[in-house]
Amino acid sequence: MADTAAPDPASLSYEEARDELIQVVGRLEQGGATLEESLQLWERGEALASRCEEWLLGARQRLEAARKNVGEGSGGGDA
Repeated sequence: MADTAAPDPASLSYEEARDELIQVVGRLEQGGATLEESLQLWERGEALASRCEEWLLGARQRLEAARKNVGEGSGGGDA
């Protein structure tokens, strides 16, 4: 992959990881890369997809916690 100084996926926001993942998929779909470049792109894409999944799971947990807190705050009724 040409970007040897690509940031660590763990440091990326959801939007940054998602946007870069879209670029990686586009480059893979275009073809024309060597096998080594394709493997590097694939590995980067896997890391970016994992980062996006981490963000989404974290967001889901936060929403569930907020719903639980709202439910408890309203006298235990369903939220």
